[in-house]
Amino acid sequence: MSLIVQKFGGTSVADTEKIRAAARRAIRAQKQGHRVVMVVSAMGKQTDVLLKLAAGVCERPPAREMDMLLSTGEQTSVALVAMAIHDLGSKAVSLTGGQIGMKTDNSFSKARIRSIDTRRIERLLEEGNIVVAAGFQGIDDDLNITTLGRGGSDTTAVALAAVLGADACEINTDVDGVYTTDPRLLPEARRVDVISYDEMLELASLGAGVMHSRSIEFAKKFSVPIHVRSSFGDRDGTMIVAQAESESAAVSGAALTKDEARVTVLGVPDVPGMSRTIFNAIAAQKIAVDMVVQNVGAEGKADVSFTVAGDELDQTLRAVESIVDSIDASGVTHDAEVSKVSVVGLGMADQKAVAAKMFRALADAGVNIQMITTSEIKISALVPREQSAAALRAVHEGFTLDQRPADAKTWKEIKAEAAVEADVHDVVSRLQNDALEALTLTDIAFVGGQARVTLDGVLDQVGIAADVFEEIGQAGIFIDMIVQGFDGEDGRTSVSFTTDEANLEASIKVAEQICEKHAMRGVRGSAGITKLSVSGIGLRSHTQVGTVLFDQLAEAKINVEMIATSELQVNVVIDSAQADTATSRLKAAFADALN
Repeated sequence: MSLIVQKFGGTSVADTEKIRAAARRAIRAQKQGHRVVMVVSAMGKQTDVLLKLAAGVCERPPAREMDMLLSTGEQTSVALVAMAIHDLGSKAVSLTGGQIGMKTDNSFSKARIRSIDTRRIERLLEEGNIVVAAGFQGIDDDLNITTLGRGGSDTTAVALAAVLGADACEINTDVDGVYTTDPRLLPEARRVDVISYDEMLELASLGAGVMHSRSIEFAKKFSVPIHVRSSFGDRDGTMIVAQAESESAAVSGAALTKDEARVTVLGVPDVPGMSRTIFNAIAAQKIAVDMVVQNVGAEGKADVSFTVAGDELDQTLRAVESIVDSIDASGVTHDAEVSKVSVVGLGMADQKAVAAKMFRALADAGVNIQMITTSEIKISALVPREQSAAALRAVHEGFTLDQRPADAKTWKEIKAEAAVEADVHDVVSRLQNDALEALTLTDIAFVGGQARVTLDGVLDQVGIAADVFEEIGQAGIFIDMIVQGFDGEDGRTSVSFTTDEANLEASIKVAEQICEKHAMRGVRGSAGITKLSVSGIGLRSHTQVGTVLFDQLAEAKINVEMIATSELQVNVVIDSAQADTATSRLKAAFADALN
């Protein structure tokens, strides 16, 4: 018999009628011949009630006791769902996180899964039960109840699907699938039939609220197909799998992260170790850094810009200002009224002029770009918050995301054509590891033979980025990394891009023409650089990756010339003469995480 894991979020079990509807869906699946494991969240708003109760008795509740309290929300839900199944004439057993055998570390409120003992679940399934498991929770080695943090029930469901070898993991929620952007912001957003793990990871990190990135990381790591569908209807939703919906489409989705704040450390000495000092100070405060941009230094100085969540700006500024004098930086600037608009797609890795198309769409909408960072499958631009809605609409329309690509395929078609199946033995061996959510790196590699071109004194006005990269594209020059920083000097900025060394002379020629046309300060270019990339699953949720990377480079006296980050990669540009040293040091430092 096939096995299905069905996850029901808080809105799907918000009241008794919805609980009975969830029970009926599980019973239907069982009668169709499937073994069924349900993963259930706390009833809608129940967690808020518990948090309010805690605040009423204790100003700063201990983390252990908060986990003990919050876990009762899921325990209430699973008991009620199991009762509903019994009342409808089927068999069910409810289980807490500890009872399903989920062992975690002891990081209260943000625990990571170490292992899952499936014997009890498998026995109950063999006895004909629907197993109703509490999401979001587990136990540590001392039998303390722990919770998994944001997206914990999604993570529980995908983890159970992986260790049980489920045929699919259904995420039943209040939306009927994944859309090209948030349909609450753009009604013309299109529901997609299929989206890849990598695309969904990027979109989840950018604020797409359908699923949390931790659960997607788990699914990618263990090849678990995820089916996102509505709890309130039988319409097919969206499959999240390894493949993309379309091979021809450069972009599959757009996202808006509205509440961003930009911080720039000005005049940082352009020597090894500076990035480490800055980001270690931020990491010590448990602050997650988002967009990271370090542009090419001039006259021995560089500027480092990054974004953080708006509500963490004050804490971030305190952390950065505490080390400004020690690194001999000239100051710190910030902007609390910015948003980030991004486009994501597997297809952009092989297509030219995607960035230029995005920048032109923003320019035509009158949207000014303050920062740019790119990866192989994502382009992000920082824009004024007051223009964020216009920016999202502009890029969504610019890439015609409301229209289904001509070569789009359904999951059934993709599955029928798939020639390569997952290596079952490899998956099983990794599932037996006593750290299921451990960091997994897929590669540490460098791309040599690169050149860099920087335009200094770029006017901070609408349309400049579009003009620059359209002209570069028309010259037939293929661009890899793009970084636009925020240097704060006389209202201008600087833009850098990398390309093959063979393109350096042509790139400088085009850049000089652009420089003259837009009255920029000047153009710099150099060969002999290498892009060093750390790729993997869980780079955002395992915040130590950036710390270790910068530590290793600093200890080897290797200067970082450019930085660009994404959900799947951390990219730095260094001198080619130091590429072998950097790569070997990083492989040694991350030996336990390399897949």
